Amino acid sequence: MNIPCILIPVLVGLICGILGYLLGKMNSKGDDSLALSLQADLDACKANTRNLNAKISSLEADLASKATISSSAQSFSSTAAPAFLFDASLAATLYGKKIKENDLKIVEGIGPKIEALFNAAGITTWQELSETSTEKLQSILDAGGENYAIHNPSTWAKQASLAYQGKWQELKDWQQGLLGGKE
Repeated sequence: MNIPCILIPVLVGLICGILGYLLGKMNSKGDDSLALSLQADLDACKANTRNLNAKISSLEADLASKATISSSAQSFSSTAAPAFLFDASLAATLYGKKIKENDLKIVEGIGPKIEALFNAAGITTWQELSETSTEKLQSILDAGGENYAIHNPSTWAKQASLAYQGKWQELKDWQQGLLGGKE
């Protein structure tokens, strides 16, 4: 009678051991397939990364070649465009003070701080200012803070164009009718 009492726990232990072994085997096969799946995904990502890096390199090369073409075309267009000579003496005579070439402060409504904002944004000459849209000028002013956002740059490009072309009398006459750079 003593033997069956010992036999039942031994049999239960043996059955549990066998079941544990079989379950462990089944799970390890699942892990292998999961690991293989993850490895395949990783390999696919690496291949995609190589393809994207190749495309980036190709696009950078295209951009560099276009920049070279653009700069050579720009140098050609700058030689083909009419070049206006700056007449400091005429400007000084009309304004009663010495005027420096490409001094953005000659434009009614632009002071030293706004000139510094424009210079930081890459607008350093009368020609660049004359070719910049009013919206772009306003966005530069807005980015400078509320002290600058109140300014109205609607006439600044035209004034800069007149200065660039050396039309000092026309610029002075027009500016006399402006109030802080506004019509």
